[in-house]
Amino acid sequence: MVVLKALRPAICFTSSSYDGGRLAPEDKVRFVKFPLPALSLSLRLSSGNNAKLILVQATEESFMRITNDDAASISGEYLHQIATNGKTTNIVWHKSPIGKFNRQELLQQKGCIIWITGLSGSGKSTLACALCHALHARGKLAYILDGDNVRHGLNRDLSFKAEDRAENIQRIGKCSKLFADAGIICVASVISPYRKDRDACRALLPEGNFIEVFMNVPLQICEARDPKGLYKLARAGKIKGFTGIDDPYEPPLSCELELPQKGNICASPCEMADNVISYLEEKGYLQA
Repeated sequence: MVVLKALRPAICFTSSSYDGGRLAPEDKVRFVKFPLPALSLSLRLSSGNNAKLILVQATEESFMRITNDDAASISGEYLHQIATNGKTTNIVWHKSPIGKFNRQELLQQKGCIIWITGLSGSGKSTLACALCHALHARGKLAYILDGDNVRHGLNRDLSFKAEDRAENIQRIGKCSKLFADAGIICVASVISPYRKDRDACRALLPEGNFIEVFMNVPLQICEARDPKGLYKLARAGKIKGFTGIDDPYEPPLSCELELPQKGNICASPCEMADNVISYLEEKGYLQA
């Protein structure tokens, strides 16, 4: 490897293989293929003092090791592996030489999904915000995918019918997986009433990377809170298929964390966030 250091970007070189040995200024950024061996080149700066450049051996930090799979991906060896996925045809998976492990090393944390589920009014969004704030204070990168927020954009074309709810959760699950693969702690705050849909999202990730947090707050307490006035509208028949009223909620059978309402006492958002962070620390997610 030739290391060039100069005050001006214009570089001159002399070689018997280039322009009859005469100085050939390169005033534009370009690739130049030197003949081997490189030691036969006499490189000089196009500056007034003609300071000579030296050839140095590349250090370990100067290059990146590339595996056979990476090299095949870069060279295009896999281009013949055309695939069909659903309604999408003629696609090829392009593998990146930088993977999840590399990104986690950079961020000094492990990517995962914290899936907060529960009835409307159970405190899912409140917990998500408190958790994201606490993680940020610890220097950890997190991102919230809130059920209502996602329906403002990515899922704005979906209704609250059963089939659309399933599609809604599937999209959020796949989007969350991308965040986790990027090494980010993704906090998905969504009612997700159907057990099979949540389990399908869990199946998208390696074991242990999907952390289901169940906000186990009784319906009567959620309805008494009714922060958005939705229960009142559902009881009046103005909202059909509302979870907990005329549509079921299926609680998790084996979630990683359960945050229950204890009588009339409700833990503060900071206390609930601390419970989740304690779990993350115990499982090693807050370090690479």
